[in-house]
Amino acid sequence: MQAFTNKSRYLALLILLCAACFPVQADEWHFSNVERVVSFGDVHGAYDALVVTLKNAGVIDEEAHWNGGRTHLVSTGDLLDRGAESRRVMDLMMRLEQEALRAGGRVHQLLGNHEVMNLNGDLRYVVEEEYAAFLDMETAAERESWYRHFRDRQPDDSDEEALRRAFDKKNPPGFFGHRRALRSDGRYGEWLLSKPFMIVINDVAYAHGGFPEFVAEYGLAGVNGSLKEDIAGFMRMAESLQEMGILSPADRFRQIPDVLTKRAEAGQLTGAALEAAVQLMEFGDSPLHGPEGPTWYRGTVACNALVEGDALQAALNKIGAARVVVGHTSTATRKVQQHMGGRVLEIDTGMLNEVYDGKGHALVIENGHASVVSQDGATDLVPTPHLRRIGHESLAIEESELEEILATGDIIDVPAVGARWKLLRVGSGDKTVLAAFREAPGKGNFLPELAAYRLDRLLKLGMVPATVRREIGGQDGTLQLVPAVTMTERERVARGRGKSPSCPMPKQMTAMFVFDALIHNVSRSPSSMLFEQENWLLMLVDHMDSFSLSGALPASAQGADLVVGDQWRTALLFINDKVLRRELGDVLDRERMTALRQRRDLLLELWNSD
Repeated sequence: MQAFTNKSRYLALLILLCAACFPVQADEWHFSNVERVVSFGDVHGAYDALVVTLKNAGVIDEEAHWNGGRTHLVSTGDLLDRGAESRRVMDLMMRLEQEALRAGGRVHQLLGNHEVMNLNGDLRYVVEEEYAAFLDMETAAERESWYRHFRDRQPDDSDEEALRRAFDKKNPPGFFGHRRALRSDGRYGEWLLSKPFMIVINDVAYAHGGFPEFVAEYGLAGVNGSLKEDIAGFMRMAESLQEMGILSPADRFRQIPDVLTKRAEAGQLTGAALEAAVQLMEFGDSPLHGPEGPTWYRGTVACNALVEGDALQAALNKIGAARVVVGHTSTATRKVQQHMGGRVLEIDTGMLNEVYDGKGHALVIENGHASVVSQDGATDLVPTPHLRRIGHESLAIEESELEEILATGDIIDVPAVGARWKLLRVGSGDKTVLAAFREAPGKGNFLPELAAYRLDRLLKLGMVPATVRREIGGQDGTLQLVPAVTMTERERVARGRGKSPSCPMPKQMTAMFVFDALIHNVSRSPSSMLFEQENWLLMLVDHMDSFSLSGALPASAQGADLVVGDQWRTALLFINDKVLRRELGDVLDRERMTALRQRRDLLLELWNSD
């Protein structure tokens, strides 16, 4: 959250103060011996889709009343925003909570980033229909009172009619009822404030966004304790300042620092108002509101196991779980997916169809077995693999098919004979791809681009685009997919883009440094680092100066962050002599494979001595 600053200063203080206060509550968030758990994510006001999905999952009947018996039902958050029937969804969940308890079951509502946003007044994604649902909670007198508060902030000569239009546009009918209902003492605000961010049922954790690093350090107590206080504290201070006339419910979360600055400049922040404003700013600096907060964090889903696997495992160990179920990030296939060897189950399938083009799915874990129920009635589904086509926008094309297109497709643009580097288009049927041809650097079996690609896949790093061997214009060389819709690192930095990537940038860079040290790449430059502009995932190209005969780490590795964890150790130990000969023997000579193995051993020694 860029409107507030100095987040990290408050994170350490708040968690250190609160971690010791909450450990006795840890059992509130652990549930054992539960035979059946049904979970869903990211409803976003899609009431009808939710009801049909829950009926198909066998937890509600035709009248939308609980019939799940002792089942535990988990919502991983984001009931609100974007869809018209958010209030109706909340009413359903609140009622099912009580009905499930009476039947011996449980309903667990977790907080997502959109619950937190609505509680704290970040209303970027609330649609007019959502406000309109709260008209019954808004009085004409209240609306007029807040209009006068708005009018008093404007210049004396402002046009009254224009001001009224501006006020009504910013605060549609039902707006103040919505804000009243989501106060700390409101019907929905009080309910949401009682909910946790994460729970563990049997050996499965449930969270909204993912596991940022402080989950491994502070566990459920720190997350569900101190970070919850950040929300409640912010709301208390904001409501207090509204009662003093300093703030209005119409002041959005991101606007509040500027509003308070103007109030301070006008001499209106003194005494209790000043104290409340200072506390509000401190609560606003919470990491909860940024990309590293547990409701916003996407690294658990977006990163691969080499980049994020150790952080995930540390968090799972801390909270006593073997895997985690998350929402927040819509799956590319709009199906429930599994990631990192099944340790991550992704259940946001874009239930609000008109926005996300998906449908409802529920994950069912019964006696340890995971299956999926869909809105359209399918009940025999299983989580599908998390897919990424490096550099290609279509998940409909398997990577093996991309390789086949590159290896055998028609060359649409033929490069000149003897060209060492050439962009060309390759087609097969109705599918075409842009590719880069690089001539082999010399005689014999040395194709560094293909070796880098194969090694990337052996390690399961997933950063090098599909590459094949091919002869073009009588020249032996490699043909590599040219990633679509990308930006180089040079362009990214110059334009200030990608500051909040789905996979944390430092972790991606560390993976690149390790890979370059392993292959002895001495020519990595910002131009050979490409990023997908949607998720800002790093792709690596141009490896012609790699795979030296030297068994030492390259000079560029000096000072680089090469310290990683068990996931890298396991991956490197896998590429033994037998594997290298089998997978790289036709693209690297024996001397280069020996040097590669020596560099691998140096990296392992470095990590073992750390």
